[in-house]
Amino acid sequence: LGRGGPAPADIDVVICATSSPDDLFGDAPTIAHAVGCDSSRVVAFDLTAACSGFLFGIVTASQFLSNGNSAKNALVLGADALTRWVDWDDRNSCILFGDGAGAMVLSSDGGSGDDDDEDGFGVLGYAMHSNGAGHKDLKCIYRGEPKTISTPGDGTVVHDGSYDLMTMNGRKVYSFATREVPTVLLEALEQANISVDDVDHLLLHQANIRIMETVASRLGMPMDKVITNLYKYGNTSAASIPLALDEAVRTGRVKKGDVIACAGFGAGLSWGAAILKWG
Repeated sequence: LGRGGPAPADIDVVICATSSPDDLFGDAPTIAHAVGCDSSRVVAFDLTAACSGFLFGIVTASQFLSNGNSAKNALVLGADALTRWVDWDDRNSCILFGDGAGAMVLSSDGGSGDDDDEDGFGVLGYAMHSNGAGHKDLKCIYRGEPKTISTPGDGTVVHDGSYDLMTMNGRKVYSFATREVPTVLLEALEQANISVDDVDHLLLHQANIRIMETVASRLGMPMDKVITNLYKYGNTSAASIPLALDEAVRTGRVKKGDVIACAGFGAGLSWGAAILKWG
């Protein structure tokens, strides 16, 4: 918001993509209030899609900004603190994850833009999928501790809520990502009516450098087009795409008019892609 974006009071939609909220009921309303959004016009809500969350959030926000809706500006955040839920005794997985947050503003009246912006900035095309059959390969499951409370008769068993630590089948997730991500990127490119050759940058969820290398190879893209900062922060889940994009914009690597092919993938299992033209 402080980098030439709209004033907080002009934000119509706030979407917080997170799987590790401070408040189980949702963090987005609190965030909207904290940054100064106008409660008489803004709607704020959380979106839970793990490592696909920010990508799904961008697509969701773009729908508010198009199709004749009155919303003009949307704030999309990706924020996760997965170190709360990793098993610190499992050195095969705990070293992979980090905490982070990033945000993007989309506008329908110029600037960042959406599909309807006359300059063609914003979301040019997208595709999203999920398959619950792979749920077991990456999960953080509810674990209730039973306790009996005094009620007439034998009492009533209720549960104190908590969650198990996160578990991941790394081999299965790698296979899933390298199989589905190239396909969903091609689907999004087709919807945008552009080809791989028109893409300036490939920005994937920062999970594994080998996944990025494999996806780039299968698309026929050189690694010098791949944006990555995985080595700095690890896998920050919904925060990884905005963190990497912010660095690329700040350093001048991503410029106005560049086409960025983005893809998120992770727990659910869920995966999706969006083609962005940076404005």
